[in-house]
Amino acid sequence: MNVVPWWAWAAFGAVVLILLAIDLLAHRGAHIIGFKEAAWWSALWVGVAIIFGIVVFFTLGTTAGVEYTTAWLLEKSLSVDNLFVFALIFGYFKVPREYQHRVLFFGVIGALVFRAIFLAAGVAIVSKFAAVLFVFAAILLYSAYKLMKDEDDSYDPGTSIAVRLLKKIVPVQDEYSGTKFFVKEAGKRVATPLLAVVVAIEAADLVFAVDSVPAVLAVTDDPFIVYSSNAFAILGLRALYFLLAGLLEKFHYLSKGLAIILAFIGVKLILQAGHKVISTSIPEIPSLVSLVVIIVVLAGSIILSLKNPPEEDSADAIDRAAADSPIVEPTDGTSTAGSSSTGTSGTDSPRLDKS
Repeated sequence: MNVVPWWAWAAFGAVVLILLAIDLLAHRGAHIIGFKEAAWWSALWVGVAIIFGIVVFFTLGTTAGVEYTTAWLLEKSLSVDNLFVFALIFGYFKVPREYQHRVLFFGVIGALVFRAIFLAAGVAIVSKFAAVLFVFAAILLYSAYKLMKDEDDSYDPGTSIAVRLLKKIVPVQDEYSGTKFFVKEAGKRVATPLLAVVVAIEAADLVFAVDSVPAVLAVTDDPFIVYSSNAFAILGLRALYFLLAGLLEKFHYLSKGLAIILAFIGVKLILQAGHKVISTSIPEIPSLVSLVVIIVVLAGSIILSLKNPPEEDSADAIDRAAADSPIVEPTDGTSTAGSSSTGTSGTDSPRLDKS
């Protein structure tokens, strides 16, 4: 493990805080994030992560640089699953598109805090009990099996324990009130649905941390490399979501690729645990090999998805045709247009069960 000087932690913290401040100021007004804007922000976050990796290479050494790059790319690939859940949560709560960036901004801040806690605990546990790596490997292999068999548990925002607990602690009104999280209603302070959405996002990230934390600990147990790589991957999630919104279903082989990556990291963990606990004669997989495997599998998944687009079933084709058809206003003055299920309209009420 590298002895990371204090100034490296200070520089990392300063970069993150400055970029978050710039992001917050740039999006202080509620507006819809378009493809071009999302592309620029994605390029910024990826560029910063790469530059930081180069600094790690030259200051902490080649090994640390490879470990950082591998961990960052691994977390970036695993975070694709988060994007699907973001879309599901926004659709469930009917979040207007102009409010979605604010939700993800605070969701990312929460994720940075919780990941710091989980990763610190993971590093501490592994340093004391190396055998726990076998447990982490089992978690990753089981997750890989579910992804490969399309048995990954679907996330239902309506059954989120965190959201239900929020509604027991503070009343939640039915309608959005701009970008506010709290308003006064009949003289009492109540939460808006936007706060419930942030809570749902945070709860989902806690679920994904179950895979993410063991995976990154398979690459390195250096706290600085572990957290910085995770942080820069998480910081770019918002821009990546808006960049790929509407295109996620096209990368249908990506889940298979993620399954292969998780299985590979699981095997790497088993060998790593065996090397530490059983015998040093058991070989370990170098981080450089892990980096190559992740790049090859991700690239192959994307290329296969683009070369073999998913077949649209008849039900989806009918729905798409109905959505694209012009709306005809009846002569009696009533409208045949249904409310949007994607959350782009601010007039629809979010789905907040009273239970």
